[in-house]
Amino acid sequence: MVATQNFFHVDDLSVQIYNSEAEMAIDVAQIVRKYLEDVLKKQDKAAVLLATGNSQLKFLDALIQLGGVDWSKITLFHLDEYLGITADHPASFRRYLRERVENKLNPQQFHYIEGDTLEPVAECDRYTQLLQAQPIDLCCLGVGENGHLAFNDPSVANFQDPYSVKLVKLDLVNRQQQVNTGHFPNIDSVPQYAFTVTLPLICSANKIICLAPAKRKAQVVKQMLQQTISTDCPASILRHQSQATLFLDTNSASLL
Repeated sequence: MVATQNFFHVDDLSVQIYNSEAEMAIDVAQIVRKYLEDVLKKQDKAAVLLATGNSQLKFLDALIQLGGVDWSKITLFHLDEYLGITADHPASFRRYLRERVENKLNPQQFHYIEGDTLEPVAECDRYTQLLQAQPIDLCCLGVGENGHLAFNDPSVANFQDPYSVKLVKLDLVNRQQQVNTGHFPNIDSVPQYAFTVTLPLICSANKIICLAPAKRKAQVVKQMLQQTISTDCPASILRHQSQATLFLDTNSASLL
């Protein structure tokens, strides 16, 4: 690591540290807005993969308030969804993104993973075809407390995954995190299986923005940046991605 104030690189990954999550969210929103404006100057449309979770809330709000992006030229996708959950379930990622993003931005299209499909394997194929129909210009990520990106937990993460979308069994750390962050009342109510976009598909994005604020992310950030790159911490794969930037606040960077 070569640190210059609050900006440094770990292998190929850029890391930026902010004094607060609020400051981080505003700056990342400005970075994303400028990037999307530049993309749309060069091409007539763009594709963006969005994450859900508490780490994204302030950033998404700031991006929406900024304005300046022609969302009618942008197709949106999301990274994951629970198997068996309806689109109006309080913990549904479709609901989260519909209410917080789609209804406010009116993108050209928002392709959702149908969590309550009757044919989960066919749904993986359908979503794969949609994702592969164009390059992904931007992927916005968070990092799970077990190091997951999307729902690629350590037990199912594969850096050379042959699939773009797959069904996975969620590990206990991941399921407990969903309870701790208020998405479910108890661990028994958290689905055991979910759809996830895989790590190679995430890494294929032309630009990757990863937000990991808050004290509860400090341990995994330390592991991600300082230990060996491996599926023990799936997010460590970002250290091989020169198009990726990890954004932290002083709380999540406190163990570095």
